[in-house]
Amino acid sequence: MAGKFLKFFSPMVRVMPEIKQPQREVRFKEKFIWTFVILIVFLIMSHVPLYGVELQQSTDYFFWLRVILASSRGTLTELGIGPIVTAGLIMQLLQGSKMVKIDLNDPYDRSLFSGTQKALAMILTSFNALMYILGGQFGDVGFSDGMFIFLQLFFAGMLIILMDELLQKGWGLGSGVSLFIAANIAGQIFWNCFSFIPTSTVDADGLPRGIVIAFFTVLFDNDPTTTLGTLWTRGTGQLPSLLGSVMTLTIFVIVIWFESTRVEIPLQYKGYKGFKGKYPMKLLYVSNIPVILVNAFYATFLFFGQWLCGPTGLLRGAGVPDFWVDLIGRFDTTPTQADSGGNYLSPVYGLLYYLTPPRGLDELASNPVRIIFYLPIFIFLCIKLGKMWVSVSGLSPRDVAGQIIDSGMQIPGFRSSEKIIERILKRYIPTLIVLNGIIIALLSFFADGLGALTSGTGLLIAIGITHQYAETISKELAASQYPGMRALLGMD
Repeated sequence: MAGKFLKFFSPMVRVMPEIKQPQREVRFKEKFIWTFVILIVFLIMSHVPLYGVELQQSTDYFFWLRVILASSRGTLTELGIGPIVTAGLIMQLLQGSKMVKIDLNDPYDRSLFSGTQKALAMILTSFNALMYILGGQFGDVGFSDGMFIFLQLFFAGMLIILMDELLQKGWGLGSGVSLFIAANIAGQIFWNCFSFIPTSTVDADGLPRGIVIAFFTVLFDNDPTTTLGTLWTRGTGQLPSLLGSVMTLTIFVIVIWFESTRVEIPLQYKGYKGFKGKYPMKLLYVSNIPVILVNAFYATFLFFGQWLCGPTGLLRGAGVPDFWVDLIGRFDTTPTQADSGGNYLSPVYGLLYYLTPPRGLDELASNPVRIIFYLPIFIFLCIKLGKMWVSVSGLSPRDVAGQIIDSGMQIPGFRSSEKIIERILKRYIPTLIVLNGIIIALLSFFADGLGALTSGTGLLIAIGITHQYAETISKELAASQYPGMRALLGMD
């Protein structure tokens, strides 16, 4: 029976636009077409600038969050998937902590739960758009311009929510959230590989930004001042380099290998002797979720740090000595590489400086103390937040034991008891969580430190989503050829 919280949103759920569940079997080809169309629409939106916005002289305070939120500054995807993810996280925490009463086996409760999540996402879209405008993210705009910008952000956000729902309801492959994040990160990698735009003199070499284009430019150029050795690290400008390209491919292979490595618990059906199975637990038990949570946590700190301690922050010139403000953070202004122009703030001193990963070999070598401070805290938080996520997302030993019992299976040689299975799972799951946190934290750190073609977090997210899509497509193809396997593959 739905609780008061869900019933409070029920009037809003009834009037919201909704994508209907397919009443027929959607073939793989049709799902692929819908997914491709939605991807194209999202990419177009991410390149359509907001009308009435000038960003050239503005500062992007949300720069550090954009890789997680699949947002592009100054475009229709300014808010990205932020409202969807925040609404989903809130509902997940409320359900996991039992603060919201819901029976997911009841179709009405399940429908009301998903509708409430969508309503919450639309409320957050409106709230975020309003805060962006009032907070000066788009400069000093008047009331009429502000209202027009708000409407653009609201309807673009609503379209993103509906496109995500279209995929999740079974018309497409995967989820919109995963697709949009992967597309955003893949766009960054493509830009860093194939951009023809020359680098500025500040960035040192004047070659095209894309490392592949720069490589062939040097290879066929007779200029003795530029050699392939200059492309190995490309100076101190954080430009795409050969080392970063090698690191990107290396991490891709390592993560795919870890994702494919599993610990398998043998199972058998209680009622049918001879029918056996396995419960697989990946070595990366919670995948890249810990890194996403930690970086979202860090990015929030950076946002408030910029707001308080930036060049025009509230604490600057407010009577607080600069020494104490600098202990929190001191920022340098860095121009963005995006077409929209503008700049972002980079921490160069203080606590916030030590909470951001070093980017490039020059930063790794210039301050070893930063590594000693940053890496242990990063690993510790990845482990702790991984444990927290397991406890609220149905992946804890108790939850998994309940799922095994409910499916009519047991571990051979042991009584069919939830407590016994939970005790056996506790031998593995806590260890897997710790290993997951350590491995993911180290991979993210080295991706940032050795100059991968996108941020360490972005790279891990993109690889994880790519692997999930590969598995989804394999299942869809198998089910289309052998319809009787749909139940076995968990697709019904």
